[in-house]
Amino acid sequence: MPLHPSTFEYLKPTGEQLTLMDIARTAAANYATVLEGLLPDGPDKTYTLRKLREVGMWANIAITRHPDGAPRGEAQPPPGRIQPTPEGAQVPEGRPAP
Repeated sequence: MPLHPSTFEYLKPTGEQLTLMDIARTAAANYATVLEGLLPDGPDKTYTLRKLREVGMWANIAITRHPDGAPRGEAQPPPGRIQPTPEGAQVPEGRPAP
């Protein structure tokens, strides 16, 4: 599949997309904190944390673009995924809020 013409252009996220990106970034940062405490220092730990940063960047792209690379309009949380609670906490759908 050829790259979408806008692949290398700046794509300003919408307000909803920024919210979703913040949720994904916070989740990645929390996981990085766990890994930082669990893994022994060394090249494997460095590689793991670098890949986590890369995954975070790809998550942002997935939020702002369709699979063919075309920019998305207003983003909606995927069905059955994380939904904001009234207090602002994020919990998986179907689980009680903290």
